Amino acid sequence: MRVRFLALAAVCVVFLALPAWAHHSHGNYAMAEFTTLEGTIQEVLLINPHSWVFLEVEDGSGESAVWALEATGTRGLERNGIEPEHVVPGDAVSVRCHTLRDGSKGCLLGFITPMHGDTARGHGVEVEWD
Repeated sequence: MRVRFLALAAVCVVFLALPAWAHHSHGNYAMAEFTTLEGTIQEVLLINPHSWVFLEVEDGSGESAVWALEATGTRGLERNGIEPEHVVPGDAVSVRCHTLRDGSKGCLLGFITPMHGDTARGHGVEVEWD
């Protein structure tokens, strides 16, 4: 009887864990290669479970669009040495990210290189955001 109970409990744990596993999948993104974007930070949301950076990017014709860049949560960013003032709205940056498979203006953020001119905040130093 005890073995059956433990087996049932194990099966329940697996089924409860599956949605969490799926939630953290990178299946929405084209993970085979990085895309480089340059633009101006519009907003930075350092939140859990995922942080977000909104980047205004100009295309070759002078039109601009805001891209939503998904990053790791606050603890992951802290482990990577990122502080809240690393990039702020108005900063120029270059990013490397994995675009959404559906072609919409979104990326899984890999790296940010600040180009804001402030060496104290990491100007020109690429930092991992995933």
